[in-house]
Amino acid sequence: MYISYDGLTDPLGQSQILPYLRELSKYGFQFTILSFEKKERYQKEKNIVSDALNSSGIKWVPLWFTSTPPVLSKIYDRWQLKRKVLHLHRQENFDMIHCRSYVAAEMGLFLKNRLGTKFLFDMRGFWADEKVDNHQWNQNNYLYRLVYKHYKKKEKEFLLNADGIITLTQASKDYLMSKQEYKNLSIEVIPCCADFNHFDFHKVSSEEVHSLKRKLQIPDTARVITYLGSVGGWYMTHEMFSFFKMLTTQVPEYIMLILTKDNAAGVETEVLSLGIPLNKIFITYSDREHLPQFMALSNCSVFFIKNSFSKMASSPTKHAELMGMGIPVICNDIGDTGGIINDTKTGFIIDTFNEDSYQDVINRICDLEKIGKEYIYNSGKNLFDLSTGVQKYLTEYKRILN
Repeated sequence: MYISYDGLTDPLGQSQILPYLRELSKYGFQFTILSFEKKERYQKEKNIVSDALNSSGIKWVPLWFTSTPPVLSKIYDRWQLKRKVLHLHRQENFDMIHCRSYVAAEMGLFLKNRLGTKFLFDMRGFWADEKVDNHQWNQNNYLYRLVYKHYKKKEKEFLLNADGIITLTQASKDYLMSKQEYKNLSIEVIPCCADFNHFDFHKVSSEEVHSLKRKLQIPDTARVITYLGSVGGWYMTHEMFSFFKMLTTQVPEYIMLILTKDNAAGVETEVLSLGIPLNKIFITYSDREHLPQFMALSNCSVFFIKNSFSKMASSPTKHAELMGMGIPVICNDIGDTGGIINDTKTGFIIDTFNEDSYQDVINRICDLEKIGKEYIYNSGKNLFDLSTGVQKYLTEYKRILN
């Protein structure tokens, strides 16, 4: 059984859950996926997900994700999760519970302690610390302090009792292994991978690029810097747009293509507040199937992520996808990202968000664009290809299940 508190109809579910499990099912594993879905997104995407799962013989049991009232909604979700897991386990008698992050792991630990079921803790990152770092769990609030302490205690129980542990970055593994209580743990690092058969720059022709530029009304002579994903939250849009303003002032051929599901009006408001003309910004959305064509318009890409303790364990999916498309990146150092870019020479790192740092990158922007697509693709394939991630999961599955 695979349990995820993220939905399969979320973009993350379709990029970081479905591809792995569909591949693993080819090795004889039979999966039942239990996920929490947002109703609006479920209505839009359920048929796509169902078709993908049915073709792989994977069962899917969706539950509704609840977000209000705070804390109480999570208690309710835990109750419905436990009830459903026990019901399904009586039917299927699962050999292993693969738990994505902490809420799911509570059920993995419960079944291991109660019934001896194997428990894989796919921790992803330091979830409780993320909630504090992004101010969702204000530690000045007594109730949120209790919730944080609860999950930090649980984190220790998960780590010490799991039959297998997966984390996203070498940085987070090194941190855990430096602790006396965890030094003997077996931890596997599997970053957020991408399907390099799908995100493959070779498969997008120059004719497709020119046609899409015309459709979006992007001038053929424009140089394109792309931002991919959600706007706001962990992503530092003010700093990103400030960098772009300096870039386009000095290199007027540059426009920014923003590929996001988020509301365009909010993005335009922030852009205008910085004095960037709207004709320099192109905001659109693409489903996953057609995303490589939109990404192929890029000369380079940018993302800045708020740095904090919890981001040590962060592996941006977009980085893997961009490397598959042969696109160099400008970003800051979080998790293993800085080390990867410095080792492979496939982008530039900005560590301080000021005009001097921006200017240094702008001065070298032509060098960035000259990095070969084939070289970036091959560098990324060695690190982030889905098949590599699947083989690492397969090794863990076999080890845990003998």
